[in-house]
Amino acid sequence: MINRISSYVFLQLAVGLVMVTVAVTCVVWLSQSLRFIEMIVNRGLNAGAFLTLTGLMMPNFLTIILPIAIFIVTVFFYHKMIMDRELMVMRAAGMSSLSLSKPALAMAIALVGFGYALSIYIVPASYKMFREMQWDIRYNLSNVLLREGAFNEVAKGITIYVRNRTPDGQLLGILAHDSRIKGGEYTLMAESGAMIRTKEGARVVLSKGNRQSFDKKTNQLSLLYFDRYLFDMKSENKVGGVRFHEPRELTLSELNNMDLTNVRGAGKFTVEIHRRLALPWSAMGFVFIALASLMGGSFSRRGETKRVIMAIVLAGAYQAGILSAISAAAKQSALTPLIYVVTLTPIIVGLIALTLGTVKLRKRQQLTAGGV
Repeated sequence: MINRISSYVFLQLAVGLVMVTVAVTCVVWLSQSLRFIEMIVNRGLNAGAFLTLTGLMMPNFLTIILPIAIFIVTVFFYHKMIMDRELMVMRAAGMSSLSLSKPALAMAIALVGFGYALSIYIVPASYKMFREMQWDIRYNLSNVLLREGAFNEVAKGITIYVRNRTPDGQLLGILAHDSRIKGGEYTLMAESGAMIRTKEGARVVLSKGNRQSFDKKTNQLSLLYFDRYLFDMKSENKVGGVRFHEPRELTLSELNNMDLTNVRGAGKFTVEIHRRLALPWSAMGFVFIALASLMGGSFSRRGETKRVIMAIVLAGAYQAGILSAISAAAKQSALTPLIYVVTLTPIIVGLIALTLGTVKLRKRQQLTAGGV
Protein backbone atom coordinates (compact mmCIF):
# COMPACT_ATOMS: atom_id res chain seq x y z
CA MET A 1 0.00 0.00 0.00
CA ILE A 2 2.74 2.43 1.01
CA ASN A 3 4.79 1.55 -2.07
CA ARG A 4 1.79 2.26 -4.31
CA ILE A 5 1.25 5.64 -2.67
CA SER A 6 4.93 6.53 -3.05
CA SER A 7 4.86 5.46 -6.70
CA TYR A 8 1.77 7.59 -7.30
CA VAL A 9 3.36 10.68 -5.74
CA PHE A 10 6.66 10.08 -7.53
CA LEU A 11 4.90 9.81 -10.90
CA GLN A 12 3.02 13.04 -10.28
CA LEU A 13 6.25 14.81 -9.37
CA ALA A 14 8.06 13.41 -12.42
CA VAL A 15 5.37 14.59 -14.84
CA GLY A 16 5.23 17.98 -13.17
CA LEU A 17 9.02 18.32 -13.23
CA VAL A 18 9.16 17.65 -16.97
CA MET A 19 6.38 20.16 -17.68
CA VAL A 20 7.85 22.93 -15.51
CA THR A 21 11.38 22.34 -16.81
CA VAL A 22 10.24 22.49 -20.43
CA ALA A 23 8.20 25.66 -19.80
CA VAL A 24 10.98 27.48 -17.94
CA THR A 25 13.60 26.31 -20.46
CA CYS A 26 11.52 27.68 -23.34
CA VAL A 27 11.23 31.05 -21.60
CA VAL A 28 14.97 31.16 -20.93
CA TRP A 29 15.75 30.05 -24.48
CA LEU A 30 13.53 32.78 -25.90
CA SER A 31 15.08 35.49 -23.72
CA GLN A 32 18.63 34.38 -24.46
CA SER A 33 18.04 34.00 -28.19
CA LEU A 34 17.40 37.75 -28.42
CA ARG A 35 21.12 38.24 -27.80
CA PHE A 36 21.86 36.79 -31.23
CA ILE A 37 19.67 39.11 -33.28
CA GLU A 38 22.80 41.04 -34.29
CA MET A 39 24.38 37.85 -35.60
CA ILE A 40 21.29 37.00 -37.62
CA VAL A 41 21.09 40.47 -39.20
CA ASN A 42 24.77 41.36 -39.63
CA ARG A 43 26.44 37.98 -39.94
CA GLY A 44 23.86 36.07 -41.95
CA LEU A 45 23.35 33.40 -39.27
CA ASN A 46 21.04 30.73 -40.70
CA ALA A 47 18.30 28.92 -38.78
CA GLY A 48 20.34 25.75 -38.26
CA ALA A 49 23.34 27.60 -36.84
CA PHE A 50 21.04 29.75 -34.69
CA LEU A 51 19.30 26.72 -33.16
CA THR A 52 22.63 24.98 -32.59
CA LEU A 53 24.14 28.04 -30.94
CA THR A 54 21.21 28.65 -28.60
CA GLY A 55 20.82 24.93 -27.90
CA LEU A 56 24.41 24.67 -26.71
CA MET A 57 23.62 27.20 -23.97
CA MET A 58 20.79 25.15 -22.48
CA PRO A 59 22.83 22.60 -20.44
CA ASN A 60 24.42 25.50 -18.58
CA PHE A 61 20.99 26.95 -17.73
CA LEU A 62 19.61 23.54 -16.75
CA THR A 63 21.97 23.46 -13.76
CA ILE A 64 19.96 26.39 -12.39
CA ILE A 65 16.53 25.57 -13.83
CA LEU A 66 16.24 21.98 -12.54
CA PRO A 67 16.66 22.74 -8.78
CA ILE A 68 14.14 25.57 -9.03
CA ALA A 69 11.77 23.40 -11.07
CA ILE A 70 11.79 20.57 -8.52
CA PHE A 71 11.07 23.13 -5.79
CA ILE A 72 8.07 24.51 -7.70
CA VAL A 73 6.72 21.04 -8.40
CA THR A 74 7.19 19.84 -4.81
CA VAL A 75 5.44 22.89 -3.35
CA PHE A 76 2.59 22.65 -5.86
CA PHE A 77 1.81 18.94 -5.53
CA TYR A 78 2.27 18.62 -1.77
CA HIS A 79 0.18 21.75 -1.25
CA LYS A 80 -2.47 20.31 -3.57
CA MET A 81 -2.48 16.98 -1.69
CA ILE A 82 -2.82 18.83 1.60
CA MET A 83 -5.75 20.92 0.33
CA ASP A 84 -7.39 17.77 -1.10
CA ARG A 85 -6.79 16.03 2.27
CA GLU A 86 -4.83 13.27 0.55
CA LEU A 87 -1.85 13.67 2.89
CA MET A 88 -4.14 13.68 5.90
CA VAL A 89 -5.50 10.29 4.84
CA MET A 90 -1.98 8.98 4.22
CA ARG A 91 -0.83 10.18 7.65
CA ALA A 92 -3.90 8.65 9.27
CA ALA A 93 -2.89 5.39 7.60
CA GLY A 94 0.35 5.48 9.57
CA MET A 95 2.72 7.21 7.13
CA SER A 96 5.14 9.61 8.79
CA SER A 97 6.35 12.93 7.38
CA LEU A 98 9.60 11.26 6.36
CA SER A 99 7.73 8.48 4.55
CA LEU A 100 5.53 10.98 2.75
CA SER A 101 8.64 12.87 1.70
CA LYS A 102 10.42 9.87 0.17
CA PRO A 103 9.07 10.36 -3.41
CA ALA A 104 10.28 13.97 -3.50
CA LEU A 105 13.61 13.02 -1.93
CA ALA A 106 14.07 10.20 -4.45
CA MET A 107 13.43 12.68 -7.24
CA ALA A 108 15.92 15.09 -5.68
CA ILE A 109 18.60 12.38 -5.44
CA ALA A 110 18.10 11.59 -9.12
CA LEU A 111 18.52 15.30 -9.94
CA VAL A 112 21.70 15.47 -7.85
CA GLY A 113 23.18 12.68 -9.96
CA PHE A 114 22.04 14.31 -13.18
CA GLY A 115 23.35 17.64 -11.89
CA TYR A 116 26.83 16.16 -11.47
CA ALA A 117 26.68 14.79 -15.02
CA LEU A 118 25.75 18.27 -16.25
CA SER A 119 28.31 20.19 -14.19
CA ILE A 120 31.29 17.88 -14.70
CA TYR A 121 30.84 16.55 -18.23
CA ILE A 122 27.99 18.03 -20.29
CA VAL A 123 28.23 21.76 -19.48
CA PRO A 124 32.01 22.13 -20.06
CA ALA A 125 31.76 20.35 -23.41
CA SER A 126 28.64 22.17 -24.64
CA TYR A 127 29.73 25.57 -23.37
CA LYS A 128 33.12 25.19 -25.02
CA MET A 129 31.42 24.36 -28.32
CA PHE A 130 29.13 27.36 -27.84
CA ARG A 131 32.03 29.73 -27.20
CA GLU A 132 34.02 28.43 -30.16
CA MET A 133 31.04 28.71 -32.48
CA GLN A 134 30.19 32.18 -31.20
CA TRP A 135 33.80 33.28 -31.62
CA ASP A 136 33.97 31.91 -35.14
CA ILE A 137 30.76 33.68 -36.15
CA ARG A 138 31.88 36.99 -34.70
CA TYR A 139 35.47 37.05 -35.87
CA ASN A 140 35.74 34.71 -38.84
CA LEU A 141 35.27 36.90 -41.90
CA SER A 142 33.97 33.96 -43.90
CA ASN A 143 30.71 34.44 -41.97
CA VAL A 144 30.35 38.12 -42.82
CA LEU A 145 27.20 39.15 -44.64
CA LEU A 146 27.74 42.43 -46.49
CA ARG A 147 24.52 44.43 -46.12
CA GLU A 148 23.50 46.52 -49.07
CA GLY A 149 23.13 50.28 -48.68
CA ALA A 150 25.23 50.37 -45.49
CA PHE A 151 28.86 50.78 -44.46
CA ASN A 152 29.96 47.37 -43.15
CA GLU A 153 32.90 47.39 -40.74
CA VAL A 154 33.94 43.80 -41.32
CA ALA A 155 37.16 44.05 -39.30
CA LYS A 156 39.36 46.62 -37.64
CA GLY A 157 40.46 49.03 -40.34
CA ILE A 158 38.26 47.57 -43.09
CA THR A 159 35.01 49.23 -44.17
CA ILE A 160 32.98 48.11 -47.19
CA TYR A 161 29.94 49.70 -48.80
CA VAL A 162 27.71 47.77 -51.22
CA ARG A 163 24.96 49.52 -53.17
CA ASN A 164 23.06 46.40 -54.21
CA ARG A 165 23.17 42.61 -53.87
CA THR A 166 21.76 40.40 -56.58
CA PRO A 167 19.90 37.13 -55.77
CA ASP A 168 22.90 35.11 -56.99
CA GLY A 169 25.24 36.89 -54.52
CA GLN A 170 26.85 39.40 -56.87
CA LEU A 171 27.80 42.77 -55.34
CA LEU A 172 27.12 45.98 -57.26
CA GLY A 173 28.53 49.45 -56.59
CA ILE A 174 31.34 48.59 -54.18
CA LEU A 175 33.42 51.01 -52.12
CA ALA A 176 36.07 49.62 -49.77
CA HIS A 177 38.39 51.56 -47.46
CA ASP A 178 41.49 49.88 -45.99
CA SER A 179 43.27 51.61 -43.10
CA ARG A 180 45.01 48.59 -41.58
CA ILE A 181 48.48 49.96 -42.33
CA LYS A 182 49.08 53.35 -40.78
CA GLY A 183 50.13 55.80 -43.50
CA GLY A 184 49.21 53.33 -46.23
CA GLU A 185 45.45 53.80 -46.36
CA TYR A 186 43.70 53.36 -49.68
CA THR A 187 40.20 53.23 -51.15
CA LEU A 188 38.80 50.84 -53.74
CA MET A 189 35.84 51.53 -56.01
CA ALA A 190 34.39 48.93 -58.36
CA GLU A 191 31.32 48.42 -60.50
CA SER A 192 30.78 44.87 -59.31
CA GLY A 193 32.29 42.05 -57.33
CA ALA A 194 31.68 38.89 -55.36
CA MET A 195 32.76 37.47 -52.03
CA ILE A 196 34.67 34.22 -52.05
CA ARG A 197 35.69 32.03 -49.14
CA THR A 198 39.11 30.45 -48.98
CA LYS A 199 41.05 28.52 -46.35
CA GLU A 200 42.93 31.71 -45.49
CA GLY A 201 39.72 33.70 -44.98
CA ALA A 202 37.28 35.86 -46.92
CA ARG A 203 38.21 37.66 -50.13
CA VAL A 204 36.31 40.06 -52.39
CA VAL A 205 36.93 39.86 -56.13
CA LEU A 206 36.40 43.32 -57.62
CA SER A 207 35.74 43.98 -61.31
CA LYS A 208 36.19 47.21 -63.32
CA GLY A 209 37.27 49.75 -60.76
CA ASN A 210 40.10 51.81 -59.38
CA ARG A 211 42.42 51.97 -56.38
CA GLN A 212 43.01 55.40 -54.84
CA SER A 213 45.71 56.26 -52.31
CA PHE A 214 46.92 59.60 -51.01
CA ASP A 215 50.55 60.27 -50.05
CA LYS A 216 50.55 62.75 -47.17
CA LYS A 217 54.25 63.50 -47.59
CA THR A 218 54.01 64.58 -51.24
CA ASN A 219 50.29 65.46 -51.16
CA GLN A 220 49.78 63.42 -54.31
CA LEU A 221 46.84 61.23 -55.22
CA SER A 222 47.66 57.91 -56.87
CA LEU A 223 45.00 56.34 -59.06
CA LEU A 224 45.22 52.79 -60.41
CA TYR A 225 42.56 51.38 -62.75
CA PHE A 226 41.96 47.63 -62.87
CA ASP A 227 39.71 45.11 -64.57
CA ARG A 228 40.07 42.60 -61.76
CA TYR A 229 41.32 43.05 -58.20
CA LEU A 230 41.47 40.62 -55.27
CA PHE A 231 40.82 42.40 -51.97
CA ASP A 232 42.10 40.53 -48.92
CA MET A 233 39.98 41.29 -45.82
CA LYS A 234 42.23 39.56 -43.31
CA SER A 235 42.83 41.86 -40.34
CA GLU A 236 46.33 41.94 -38.91
CA ASN A 237 44.98 43.19 -35.57
CA LYS A 238 42.03 40.84 -35.39
CA VAL A 239 40.64 40.58 -31.89
CA GLY A 240 39.80 36.96 -32.41
CA GLY A 241 43.43 35.86 -32.64
CA VAL A 242 43.53 34.48 -29.10
CA ARG A 243 40.31 33.53 -27.34
CA PHE A 244 39.98 33.87 -23.58
CA HIS A 245 38.70 30.64 -22.04
CA GLU A 246 36.03 31.03 -19.39
CA PRO A 247 36.00 28.77 -16.30
CA ARG A 248 32.75 27.08 -17.33
CA GLU A 249 34.24 25.64 -20.53
CA LEU A 250 37.19 23.96 -18.80
CA THR A 251 37.11 20.42 -17.42
CA LEU A 252 37.85 19.69 -13.77
CA SER A 253 41.24 18.29 -14.78
CA GLU A 254 42.09 21.48 -16.66
CA LEU A 255 40.96 23.65 -13.76
CA ASN A 256 43.01 21.63 -11.25
CA ASN A 257 46.19 21.72 -13.35
CA MET A 258 45.87 25.33 -14.48
CA ASP A 259 48.62 27.81 -13.66
CA LEU A 260 46.80 30.83 -12.25
CA THR A 261 49.86 32.99 -11.63
CA ASN A 262 49.16 35.58 -14.31
CA VAL A 263 45.55 34.76 -15.11
CA ARG A 264 42.96 37.51 -15.00
CA GLY A 265 40.22 36.73 -12.46
CA ALA A 266 42.07 33.72 -11.04
CA GLY A 267 39.55 33.43 -8.19
CA LYS A 268 36.77 32.55 -10.64
CA PHE A 269 38.74 29.56 -11.91
CA THR A 270 39.38 28.31 -8.37
CA VAL A 271 35.82 28.71 -7.19
CA GLU A 272 34.47 27.01 -10.34
CA ILE A 273 35.70 23.64 -9.07
CA HIS A 274 33.81 24.01 -5.79
CA ARG A 275 30.74 25.42 -7.55
CA ARG A 276 30.49 22.28 -9.70
CA LEU A 277 30.89 19.99 -6.68
CA ALA A 278 28.38 21.83 -4.49
CA LEU A 279 25.72 23.17 -6.85
CA PRO A 280 24.07 19.81 -7.74
CA TRP A 281 23.12 19.40 -4.08
CA SER A 282 20.99 22.55 -4.27
CA ALA A 283 18.21 20.39 -5.77
CA MET A 284 18.10 18.46 -2.50
CA GLY A 285 18.24 21.71 -0.53
CA PHE A 286 15.25 23.18 -2.39
CA VAL A 287 13.22 20.00 -1.85
CA PHE A 288 13.94 19.98 1.89
CA ILE A 289 12.92 23.64 2.13
CA ALA A 290 9.59 22.82 0.43
CA LEU A 291 8.94 19.70 2.53
CA ALA A 292 9.94 21.19 5.88
CA SER A 293 7.83 24.29 5.23
CA LEU A 294 4.69 22.43 4.14
CA MET A 295 4.84 19.33 6.34
CA GLY A 296 6.15 20.76 9.58
CA GLY A 297 3.47 20.33 12.25
CA SER A 298 -0.14 19.35 11.66
CA PHE A 299 -2.00 19.95 8.40
CA SER A 300 -4.36 22.91 8.33
CA ARG A 301 -6.04 24.55 5.34
CA ARG A 302 -5.96 27.98 6.94
CA GLY A 303 -2.24 27.99 7.51
CA GLU A 304 -1.18 26.47 4.19
CA THR A 305 -0.96 29.78 2.31
CA LYS A 306 1.46 31.13 4.91
CA ARG A 307 3.55 27.98 4.62
CA VAL A 308 3.74 28.28 0.83
CA ILE A 309 4.82 31.92 1.14
CA MET A 310 7.40 30.95 3.75
CA ALA A 311 8.77 28.22 1.46
CA ILE A 312 9.09 30.70 -1.44
CA VAL A 313 10.86 33.27 0.74
CA LEU A 314 13.26 30.65 2.11
CA ALA A 315 13.96 29.33 -1.40
CA GLY A 316 14.72 32.85 -2.63
CA ALA A 317 17.04 33.44 0.31
CA TYR A 318 18.70 30.07 -0.33
CA GLN A 319 19.38 30.86 -4.00
CA ALA A 320 20.67 34.33 -3.10
CA GLY A 321 22.87 32.80 -0.41
CA ILE A 322 24.45 30.35 -2.87
CA LEU A 323 25.18 33.08 -5.41
CA SER A 324 26.57 35.37 -2.69
CA ALA A 325 28.80 32.61 -1.34
CA ILE A 326 30.17 31.85 -4.81
CA SER A 327 30.80 35.55 -5.47
CA ALA A 328 32.50 36.03 -2.10
CA ALA A 329 34.67 32.93 -2.56
CA ALA A 330 35.81 34.17 -5.99
CA LYS A 331 37.12 37.34 -4.34
CA GLN A 332 38.46 35.71 -1.17
CA SER A 333 39.51 32.05 -1.35
CA ALA A 334 39.29 31.68 2.43
CA LEU A 335 35.49 31.90 2.10
CA THR A 336 35.30 28.82 -0.18
CA PRO A 337 33.88 26.53 2.60
CA LEU A 338 30.95 28.94 2.78
CA ILE A 339 29.69 27.51 -0.52
CA TYR A 340 29.30 24.05 1.02
CA VAL A 341 27.87 25.43 4.28
CA VAL A 342 25.15 27.41 2.50
CA THR A 343 24.34 24.55 0.11
CA LEU A 344 24.09 21.83 2.77
CA THR A 345 22.39 23.79 5.58
CA PRO A 346 18.78 23.35 4.31
CA ILE A 347 19.43 19.63 3.78
CA ILE A 348 20.61 19.09 7.35
CA VAL A 349 17.96 21.34 8.93
CA GLY A 350 15.19 19.86 6.77
CA LEU A 351 16.20 16.28 7.56
CA ILE A 352 16.20 17.07 11.30
CA ALA A 353 12.78 18.75 11.03
CA LEU A 354 11.21 15.81 9.17
CA THR A 355 12.80 13.29 11.54
CA LEU A 356 11.50 15.13 14.62
CA GLY A 357 8.06 15.27 13.01
CA THR A 358 8.18 11.51 12.50
CA VAL A 359 9.20 10.92 16.12
CA LYS A 360 6.39 13.14 17.42
CA LEU A 361 3.84 11.32 15.23
CA ARG A 362 4.96 7.91 16.53
CA LYS A 363 4.73 9.08 20.14
CA ARG A 364 1.27 10.47 19.48
CA GLN A 365 0.19 7.18 17.90
CA GLN A 366 1.60 5.23 20.83
CA LEU A 367 -0.25 7.43 23.32
CA THR A 368 -3.46 7.05 21.35
CA ALA A 369 -3.04 3.27 21.20
CA GLY A 370 -2.29 3.15 24.95
CA GLY A 371 -5.37 5.19 25.78
CA VAL A 372 -7.51 2.86 23.74
